[in-house]
Amino acid sequence: MAKGESSFEVTCPLCRARLTVDGGLRAVVHHEPPPKTGPAGDLGEAVKAVHGEAARREARFKEAAEAEKGKEKLLARKFQEGLKRAKDTPPPPRPIDLD
Repeated sequence: MAKGESSFEVTCPLCRARLTVDGGLRAVVHHEPPPKTGPAGDLGEAVKAVHGEAARREARFKEAAEAEKGKEKLLARKFQEGLKRAKDTPPPPRPIDLD
């Protein structure tokens, strides 16, 4: 940076990205992305997280499979109810009969 420039660096407190701001222009001149960090500080914690995700995924799959087993009965019952309702209500008049 030259002596006449009024630029300064700011570090974001949330993501720790570094921004170079020009005070005269009041604009960001340069952005340096935050340093990459791993999801877990310890390898053991990461392994536990992966196993936990696998267990949650398996539980969701079992719930979906159970819902799929009962789906046929549910659809058959809805069809029967709709058929019963259709038999009970009279058909609407045909437009040709209104003349």
